[in-house]
Amino acid sequence: MATERQDGALVLFSGGQDSTTCLAWALDRFQRVETVGFDYGQRHRVELDCRARLRTELGKINRNWPNRLGDDHTISLSALGEISDTALTQDIEIEMASTGVPNTFVPGRNLIFLTFAAALAYRRGLKHVVGGMCETDFSGYPDCRDDTIKALQVALNLGMESRFVLETPLMWIDKAATWQLAKHLGGQPLVDVIIEDSHTCYLGERGHRHDWGFGCGVCPACELRANGYSKFIAEDAGGTEIPNG
Repeated sequence: MATERQDGALVLFSGGQDSTTCLAWALDRFQRVETVGFDYGQRHRVELDCRARLRTELGKINRNWPNRLGDDHTISLSALGEISDTALTQDIEIEMASTGVPNTFVPGRNLIFLTFAAALAYRRGLKHVVGGMCETDFSGYPDCRDDTIKALQVALNLGMESRFVLETPLMWIDKAATWQLAKHLGGQPLVDVIIEDSHTCYLGERGHRHDWGFGCGVCPACELRANGYSKFIAEDAGGTEIPNG
């Protein structure tokens, strides 16, 4: 267990693998943890429906976590979906755009998410804002990069006269290490909860269960999750220790 912090945290909690791991990471560190999800008309809106069960199941894994887990918030950002002509918000085929970034990229999404989260954290008296952004094993989204997060942290603190810390525990680890971090935080029970109850598939497919969880199996999110799980299983069987992110 990490050293417990007295100040609180707000976790960007979509209902996916990464955000569930981040929630466990925060619960391991902070006395008070709240969660926030965003409804922007995403095709995989089913992820939001997973959040309540995930919060309940995480509370069964560690006896300290239920007392630390506070309120959940859902913020409607329908305008973001309305102005976004992407494969995450429109019923179009997922493909690589001419920019070299998949057309699942929703411009400004993480900037908007973190800004709204910081505004909520300000009101709730929470210093730490935790997100699952990662630039080690990702789809190339520019708003997932460490430089972007650091720049936004400066802007938010200046604009709100605050001292927010934007925490990104997955920034420098790959998907295999994310699985390993989950096991480190909550053992096999947390790994099992992520497999059974979280959702990452961009198409919102929950009809087929793979070894790594539910999904279409072919979208970029599923491919990253599946490849990471295969590597995690191989390394875990070989006794490879992946550092705690």
